[in-house]
Amino acid sequence: MLGEGILKGLGETAKNFAASFVSKDRLTTIQYPEERAPVIENTRDFPFLVYDGEDKMAGLRCVACQICEKECPPKCIYIVKSTDKKPDYVGKPQIYPARFDIDISVCMSCQICVEVCPFEAIKMDTEFELSTTDRFGGLLYDRDQLARSNQHYHKIHPTEAAEVDARLAEEKAKSEAKAKAAAEAAALKAAAAAAAPKPTPAPAPAPVSVKEPTA
Repeated sequence: MLGEGILKGLGETAKNFAASFVSKDRLTTIQYPEERAPVIENTRDFPFLVYDGEDKMAGLRCVACQICEKECPPKCIYIVKSTDKKPDYVGKPQIYPARFDIDISVCMSCQICVEVCPFEAIKMDTEFELSTTDRFGGLLYDRDQLARSNQHYHKIHPTEAAEVDARLAEEKAKSEAKAKAAAEAAALKAAAAAAAPKPTPAPAPAPVSVKEPTA
């Protein structure tokens, strides 16, 4: 029937309006900012950098691979690689970002940076109250402002964070097992080489006397 969808929509609106007088669950608005609607887990606003441990700079998962910078559609990410290395979560020396900036005023919250990151180092935050009187500098976030702990990640995205931690723990266990097996193999090889009998050196040939011809 022509206009059936419109009638259904109007009926739903009327039902919510009438029920809002007797049921709080039917209220379609809240008294913001005094009241705040709960943020669902899949909410995404702007990126942040995840770090492990207590020291945000030492624990950053980012290794400055610059994939997110290259894949960012609005080109709002700027990364400068370090000239030295630090151990990553599996203990392997890695380059880290000496500089990592995101221009929030340009970011379109597409989450492509999260999808392409191979190190689970960048995730989407749920914070949206970012207004500032500084139109340019106030919305350009540096490495220190972007860093958030893994505990914060678990708080806003508990299901996803648990899956990431389990995957990283599995990778770390595999890396440690591989390193242990290599060390044991090297130790066995060294022990076998030490236990092997050393070859007896061949005796030196006897000197040959040569008679000088007589006149």
